[in-house]
Amino acid sequence: MDTETKGAREILFVIPRYNPETDSAPQNRQYTVHVEPGMTVLDGLHEIKNNQDSTLSWRFSCRMGVCGSCGMLIAGKPMLACNTQILHVADRVLTVGPLPNFQVIKDLVPDLRPMFEKHLAAEPYIHRDDVDPKAVPGDEYYQTPEELTRFLQFSYCIKCGACMAACPTLAIDKDYMGPMPLAQLHRYNVDTRDAGFDQRKKVAGGAFGVARCHYAGECSNVCPKGVDPARAIQLMKRDLVLSYLRLRKRSRPCGTIGPDPHTRPKDKVPQAPPFTVLT
Repeated sequence: MDTETKGAREILFVIPRYNPETDSAPQNRQYTVHVEPGMTVLDGLHEIKNNQDSTLSWRFSCRMGVCGSCGMLIAGKPMLACNTQILHVADRVLTVGPLPNFQVIKDLVPDLRPMFEKHLAAEPYIHRDDVDPKAVPGDEYYQTPEELTRFLQFSYCIKCGACMAACPTLAIDKDYMGPMPLAQLHRYNVDTRDAGFDQRKKVAGGAFGVARCHYAGECSNVCPKGVDPARAIQLMKRDLVLSYLRLRKRSRPCGTIGPDPHTRPKDKVPQAPPFTVLT
């Protein structure tokens, strides 16, 4: 579709309306929206709500592809409404629906609580077995640029749920952890500051962990931030096999490094304010 030559036009939005408190099943409603070049799907939804149907419900926040709140099924693909221009995905008709693989709270609002519960079960935070008695406020854990690249792309995840909605395994097995929690599990496992592999492998290697992944790769195809959860899951499979065979290399988490004694503060640069939260 040539998007460069497309001008303003009327686009027919087809949206399933559903309120579980009053409706037995979703029913499609149609809305005609005058679309100018550059208008996003989120803009179109606001146009509908403001001028045609104030009862339409969806979730959004930042409007700039950072928060992940406005994930929905757009033209049959999980996408962010704020990052998707209408005329890039539709010529005359645009279908918009809630993310699959989730219960629907109302209209375009999915219930993401199961995803975040699985995310929490993956223990997505740094584990430390030791507390460095020599560490002082201001010290940092040292990490090389090469070590950072091992997990950097996975840290770009915004928890929008697009990968979970695209996962065919999750579509038939609601207990499967899913690509987002497993990718974040791997992100912390390969972080050199972390020592929590043994705790997390119980989840990753469990009945609903990485072994359930069939490597369809759709999770990576739909990620709006370019994260590759399918790769993270395959790398996690390898780590679990090596751990089982006692061949996985284990090293102590990196230590801390203090300020460079050779650096001096620049003239006329004010001191940082004191901490306002006690630790």
